[in-house]
Amino acid sequence: MGIVNLLKNSSKTAFSFEILPPLKGNSFAKVCSTIDKLREFDPKYINITTHHSETVYRETADGLLKKTQIRKRPGTVAIAAAIRNRYGITTVPHIICKGFSKEETEYALIDLQYLGVTDLLLLRGDANKLEKDRCAPGQSHEHATELIFQVNQYNQGIDVEGNAFEKPDAPFSYGVACYPEKHEEAPNMDSDIAFLKKKVEMGAEYAVTQMFFDNRKYFDFVARCRKENIHIPIIPGVKPIVLLNQLTVLPRIFRADIPDALEAELRKCKTDEKARQVGVEWCVMQCKELIQNGVPSLHFYSLLATDSIRQIAKEIY
Repeated sequence: MGIVNLLKNSSKTAFSFEILPPLKGNSFAKVCSTIDKLREFDPKYINITTHHSETVYRETADGLLKKTQIRKRPGTVAIAAAIRNRYGITTVPHIICKGFSKEETEYALIDLQYLGVTDLLLLRGDANKLEKDRCAPGQSHEHATELIFQVNQYNQGIDVEGNAFEKPDAPFSYGVACYPEKHEEAPNMDSDIAFLKKKVEMGAEYAVTQMFFDNRKYFDFVARCRKENIHIPIIPGVKPIVLLNQLTVLPRIFRADIPDALEAELRKCKTDEKARQVGVEWCVMQCKELIQNGVPSLHFYSLLATDSIRQIAKEIY
């Protein structure tokens, strides 16, 4: 049906969340545990993140260090299909530029097509811990717009080498990421919005924001997008704080400002449990205001936060 149609057909503000594939060696049961705790809130779709290989150095028996490539969280494509088959919920695997060659991306698209998974989130991806020579120059995409072009070509029946093949019966539809507080590498917000507009012109049907804790940042961002004739759904991505150290960790990693009022309450906390409850209360307040302002959906980042999200969803749905 496509994510946009799922949102349009929802009788209330839609609910969705993101999960990570389990660490290599861990079972699918961990994924199911998260879904089982949240499925009563009728998730319209579930996002599954993708992770490239990382470079690690391991000591050998002779005391030397050996450089090794490991992929800590494999299985995105398989998990997307497994969730869809087990729960009947639409799944949205992430497809990223960084750490994957164009050919590897094409193979992922082929596998997803066979499995009937045709909703994607197209992202540049994080270059952190990525070996610089993982893909030779020109073998991988540098920007999400290049990835979008490849998916568009695939939908038209053109492979990565420019050869024609049988056009897929069910083409991929996709969303993209956006940043209410500006992408860390963008020179300014105008530039960031211009790139979002280009992605929309290329075919992006919706956008999901990076997490934010100040709703005004989201409202202002949406207003600027509408002024630039960007009229796709802009889905707010939210995350409840669950640990004391996230007061400094989240702004550093995700470039998301913590509002003064939230910071003040968190600094009063002496334990992670107290911080978790503050995080729940703040997120409930955020979500209620977002719903009152007619957002199409709420998208929750669930890492370490499944129980908090369940508590929040009980209050707002």
